[in-house]
Amino acid sequence: MTLAASAAAADKVRLGTEGAYPPFNQIDADGKLIGFDIDIGNALCAQMKAECEWVTQDWGGIIPGLLARKYDAIIASMSITEERKKAVAFTDRYYSNNLRFVAKKGSTIDISDLKGMSVGAQRATISASYLEDNYSSDVDIKLYDTQENAYLDLSAGRVDVVLADMLVNWDWLKSDAGQGFDFVGQSVEIDDRIGIALRKGDADLAKRFNEAIAAIRADGTYDKINAKYFPFSIY
Repeated sequence: MTLAASAAAADKVRLGTEGAYPPFNQIDADGKLIGFDIDIGNALCAQMKAECEWVTQDWGGIIPGLLARKYDAIIASMSITEERKKAVAFTDRYYSNNLRFVAKKGSTIDISDLKGMSVGAQRATISASYLEDNYSSDVDIKLYDTQENAYLDLSAGRVDVVLADMLVNWDWLKSDAGQGFDFVGQSVEIDDRIGIALRKGDADLAKRFNEAIAAIRADGTYDKINAKYFPFSIY
């Protein structure tokens, strides 16, 4: 391989995402990946002067896909947790989050006492972990492969309440499907930082991403993307 070819290969980065987590990543009617994660990823690639290719992967297999080298980094609203750090490395955060419960409008549900109720969350998320760690066996915890399926069961009355990322809930409540529902209780403050996941040992790529995150924060690119999706800062 020539030196030029080697450099070109080094500047191609495959990005893994779920494609089923609006407003952060989803597939539109034309089959195109859109969302905050996608815009941020594309801006980072432009800053790094790298050619980026997006790969979609179901959430349950997204870390195994990274480790199997299906892609080089995950940009999919993944929380930085100690458990995940055992398998992957993370960049600096590119946004922050907390959790909120949603239920039917006018609900008198007390989230500190959900005894006998059914509570939904997406599987393998911090919401699922929070429910499993903080609610006893007398709460029926139902876990779903996608966030959409959790909302579908909430809408159909098959669960009483759903716990999810506040920003994802906020977006859903604005949609037609979310009419008739609202936040219940206070925010679950967990100091949740969202980062880009990489394979351990890819320190050079992590450094490039961190420098690019700092650069788009400094030059206003990040703020423009933020304002496209949210009327408040999510950093």
